[in-house]
Amino acid sequence: PPGLGSAGRGVLGVGGAPERRRRRPGPPGEHEEELDREFELETDGLFGGLKKDPTDFEWSFWMEWGKQWLVWLLLGHVAVSQMATLLARKHRPWILTGYGVWACWCVLGLPGVAMVLLHAIISFCVAQFRSLILSWLCSLLLLSTLRLQGVEEVKRRWYKTENEYYLLQFTLTVRCLYYTSFSLEFCWRERPAERAAYSFPWLLAYVFYYPAFHNGPILGFPEFVTQMQQQEVGSPKASLRVLILGLGRLLLWWWLAELMVHLMYMHAIYGSVPLLGAVSCWTLGGLALAQVLFFYVKYLVLFGVPALLMRLDGLKPPPLPRCVSTMFSFTGMWRYFDVGLHNFLIRYVYIPVGGSQHGLLGTLFSTAMTFAFVSYWHGGYDYLWCWAALNWLGVTVENGVRRLVETPCIRDSLARHLSPGVRRRLHAALASCSTSILILSNLVFLGGNQVGKTYWNRIFVQGWPGVTLSVLGFLYCYAHVGIAWAQTYATD
Repeated sequence: PPGLGSAGRGVLGVGGAPERRRRRPGPPGEHEEELDREFELETDGLFGGLKKDPTDFEWSFWMEWGKQWLVWLLLGHVAVSQMATLLARKHRPWILTGYGVWACWCVLGLPGVAMVLLHAIISFCVAQFRSLILSWLCSLLLLSTLRLQGVEEVKRRWYKTENEYYLLQFTLTVRCLYYTSFSLEFCWRERPAERAAYSFPWLLAYVFYYPAFHNGPILGFPEFVTQMQQQEVGSPKASLRVLILGLGRLLLWWWLAELMVHLMYMHAIYGSVPLLGAVSCWTLGGLALAQVLFFYVKYLVLFGVPALLMRLDGLKPPPLPRCVSTMFSFTGMWRYFDVGLHNFLIRYVYIPVGGSQHGLLGTLFSTAMTFAFVSYWHGGYDYLWCWAALNWLGVTVENGVRRLVETPCIRDSLARHLSPGVRRRLHAALASCSTSILILSNLVFLGGNQVGKTYWNRIFVQGWPGVTLSVLGFLYCYAHVGIAWAQTYATD
């Protein structure tokens, strides 16, 4: 959900990246010289010497690590997995576990391996009490240790660079969801025979599975174990075809993301609040669209790489994010952007807290607890609580309107007095209001509270009525496209 996604934003918070302040003359162009002085735009030879916006720390961070280590370690995983499939298929889970531990050692050293092991051991021991409350408290306490200043200082001393420390933080944040899934599933197993697969070796295989080790996506423990035990791996020829086609798509997405950071500078402009307040409303709208589309393309790459490797291993990864241009509701964004995280939240937070089985108040409470957890998991900063509150309000209002429309008297009345075309236009009009707040909440997540306030003031306060109604008009058309696409997708 957006981001839902990103553990990296939870570790750093908005603006958490080290600033780049070395001054040098900037190139000509509107605002480009100012941005170059403030953020030091980079020059590389990828697009003929075009300046590159380096201020999206998450993208720059993973690209740097990819060039140094991760690409080679992930290719090593592919080679080891394929060799294990050919020579020792029954022992493949344990061979991949050993490789995951070794790969973790390569990038995070002995302290990193020890921290991941320590968290897994503590979670496994607490799970033996078979108490959901204790398991959740354990996971939340382990997660909270990642934000303790004293612990952070100790972990920083383990490494020579900040990037190594951040990689450990990202890894432990994502691993928290993995050992939480194991613990809760273990608690739900009533019979000893059902708990046979819920052993410590399988927990290690799950936690140290390297394609999803540092940044996800999230795959539940039952799905992981079941698919690993089935050993459904394609032939070498079929695997090679999947690899080539998958790499082709990934390279295309990576090239598009790099082109955006070379041409648009939307992240640097978001970091300059005066400049954001000075640009035209048309530019402001284009920046918002560019920001959310870049986030989508970025996660096609960041989730696409592990998803490809998981398919080569015979696993079924969560679907990749659906394009944000087809989203017209809070519910759809949460359900289809980060599917793995959505499944985790529904299975392990929303339903255990009560879900929709305890009336309206129970549903509101369960939804609030779900968003509270996802905000805390991302880092618990002020802007994240604001983002979570907007999403809770959006989901609540959408579900309330849907329930109201689905009541027999209103449904029959609408069907009797309004044609299908009019009902669809009414749906699009309501969706345009929902989409406007959805985009605003995403901008708060991606840029912080100040960016959200700037958009709110310029679009809905200072821009009333002309700018506001124009935006809603555009989003009305946007919603029509999304609704038609969703109906086609549901039919297919």
